[in-house]
Amino acid sequence: MRILGISCFYHDSAAALLEDGVIVAAAQEERFSRVKGDERFPTDSIRFCLDQAGISIDQVDEIVFYEKPLLKFERIIETYLNVVPAGLISYLTAMPSWLQKKLNQKKLLKSEFKKNFNFTPAHIFFSAHHLSHAASAFYASPFEKAAVLCLDGVGEWATTSAWLGDGSKLKSLWEIKFPHSLGLLYSTFTHYCGFKINSGEYKLMGLAPFGKPIYADLIKQKIIRLNPDGSYWLDTTYFGYLDDLVSTTKKFEKLFQMPTRKPESALTDFYKDVSASIQQVLNEAVLALARRLKQDTGADSICLAGGVALNCVANGLLVEQNIFEKIWVQPAAGDAGGALGAALALHYLKNGHQRIINKSDDMQGAFLGPDFSDQQIENCLRKFNLKFEKLDEEITLAATAKMLSESKIVGWFQGRMEYGPRALGSRSILGNPLAANIKSNMNLKIKFRESFRPFAPIVIDEQYDRYFSLRLKNEYMLLISKVKDTDLMPAITHVDGTARVQTIFKQKNKKLYRLLQHFEKLSGHAVLINTSFNVRSEPIVCKPEDAINCFLNTDIDSVVLGNFIVTKMDNPQIKRDSKWHEQFRLD
Repeated sequence: MRILGISCFYHDSAAALLEDGVIVAAAQEERFSRVKGDERFPTDSIRFCLDQAGISIDQVDEIVFYEKPLLKFERIIETYLNVVPAGLISYLTAMPSWLQKKLNQKKLLKSEFKKNFNFTPAHIFFSAHHLSHAASAFYASPFEKAAVLCLDGVGEWATTSAWLGDGSKLKSLWEIKFPHSLGLLYSTFTHYCGFKINSGEYKLMGLAPFGKPIYADLIKQKIIRLNPDGSYWLDTTYFGYLDDLVSTTKKFEKLFQMPTRKPESALTDFYKDVSASIQQVLNEAVLALARRLKQDTGADSICLAGGVALNCVANGLLVEQNIFEKIWVQPAAGDAGGALGAALALHYLKNGHQRIINKSDDMQGAFLGPDFSDQQIENCLRKFNLKFEKLDEEITLAATAKMLSESKIVGWFQGRMEYGPRALGSRSILGNPLAANIKSNMNLKIKFRESFRPFAPIVIDEQYDRYFSLRLKNEYMLLISKVKDTDLMPAITHVDGTARVQTIFKQKNKKLYRLLQHFEKLSGHAVLINTSFNVRSEPIVCKPEDAINCFLNTDIDSVVLGNFIVTKMDNPQIKRDSKWHEQFRLD
């Protein structure tokens, strides 16, 4: 039984393929199209999934979409009716797309399959948006029984939903509906602080430790009411998402007595304090919801999904508070993960299959994307006319560790690409956390991004407790931990003494684990900087060509693709393409 799940037409479109409940492949369209957050029908992602399984589209048994468009349209129309006569411009902007295409989404999807695959599905199933999130979290998790909390902007109507997963069952408990939304609240502050909605929320989270939460009480007094039972209520007169094309209002700006920050302008203490304040409010809201869910379910474990579940500061606090013994966050927690969740929901809830629990989860380290053969990599290097070495694996690891110990920056391109927003050691840029000035160099000369942005550490399992204090380890870089010695590695220690740490387990990523061991022999520490292999606004690299282009047009010193090593030193003829970075719209 093969099930193809797809998400598209809003942001972060993706495809995922199951065979008898096993995840065969999953990927986001942006990685292939090179358009950040690409919303288009995921033609290339579907094609990859089919190729990975060695099948054609007509061998897929069922196709499922990650949300229910008619319910979403109902919410949009009802919202406009509630704010009339306001919202006319927004209404006129949105309606043509809905009336021409999205309203009859089944027809639209079938036409896309016909156009791109010369195949018309007999039937397409639709999963509710939050059910897709919940299924992606629980069914892929290592838990037999768990509470499930989904937090995002909005699906059809739900913005927050609570579930109980037990074996193959997934029961809806309660939900909070639009327009009351933690995701939209956080995104509004993202916009107010000058960052782009649906891509800049992680910048707001990274900026927060530089400020003081002096506006937290004001936000709770005027904008959001946090109730004792974990529910919450927003005063929607402060927001523009009901009737306008921007998320803040004049009333919002008047409350803080400052205008919305212009993108790329100076980051003053005011916006740092606002960032800290909304992060604290979000933390309080998430913890209150978790306590309610613990009371309702009595479960020892909790699973998280939805875009807000990518807020690893709130996740780390959830662990610290010991509300649940265990926590598992879907690494593709946003809408891209909805493609996988929709397929899993169909497999277990509609088709009634029994679940076999994988104690290390079903995500396979999130390495569910494409990989490339030695021949494909070599062909790429020759196409770029680059001098390279191909070495045995242990020699490659030793040579890479030596470069890192010398404070060289290394592009690391290995195996199958990650599914979700994090580079987890397959499409990564690695650096020496002990090196002076490496943080500013990597931010400004390689990533071309804001200097306040932190870098994440990776550490081998056995050495985790030497450096970090959080009681739970996480292989998906989704939890914040206090750093035990904040002076030891300033490059991976944020200003508040924390780090978004990723633990590397030998059985999940043997090659990267061995690289860390080699680095430990040279430096005394099994820790490296790991950041995504891309520049600002560029999707994480997918193909060898993408990796080489990033290497050629930044200050990355060397790139290791499989066991091929390419260095700038060995290729003095390299010239940068001054227009290369212009193809990526600023995020």
